[in-house]
Amino acid sequence: MSPRVVDPAVRRQAVAEAVFRVVVRDGVEQASLRNVAVEAGLAIGSIRHYFDSHDEMIVFAVEALIQSTEHRVLAHVRSLQDRSDPRRPAERVLSEVLPLDGRRRDEAVLWLAFVTAARTRPSLVPHAERLYDGLRSLCRRVLTVMTEAGSIAATHDVDLEAERLASLLNGITVDGVLHSDRMTPELTVSLLRRHLDSLR
Repeated sequence: MSPRVVDPAVRRQAVAEAVFRVVVRDGVEQASLRNVAVEAGLAIGSIRHYFDSHDEMIVFAVEALIQSTEHRVLAHVRSLQDRSDPRRPAERVLSEVLPLDGRRRDEAVLWLAFVTAARTRPSLVPHAERLYDGLRSLCRRVLTVMTEAGSIAATHDVDLEAERLASLLNGITVDGVLHSDRMTPELTVSLLRRHLDSLR
């Protein structure tokens, strides 16, 4: 019987998903090579075959998280092309980065864990910066479309409003992760909707 061929890309993604599960459950500090190997159902040697170090594994997982989120958000950005009333499409796009269900809450937990870890892990800093800049870019794009459609006042400083909106989303996300019993999905949506309506 010939040995089973393992697709390296598939295996690396499986390891990244194991990292996610460990981090969501136990935190970044517990995402060691050994713990991730156990979570993935692999021998630690298999993990080392695909990643030279713990640091490389964590960086790969962060990049996988960013790409997954960007892919999903960009799919929703296309709905902004309907400019008859872009407020609801804008709300849908921005809701993709908020902890409104189990999947998005786990992503928010991961985002917060990795960004916090970047404070003492230089290898994560470029990825934390990419998340920071990406959210502001998304907010700027949404607000630009809304301004061009006449849904918000043209007198607003879009760059400043993008910073304000990104800060609101960050705050809501942190509260949604740390105080999910109080920052409920219903309250989260209400705050986002109220903010967008206030720009009219």
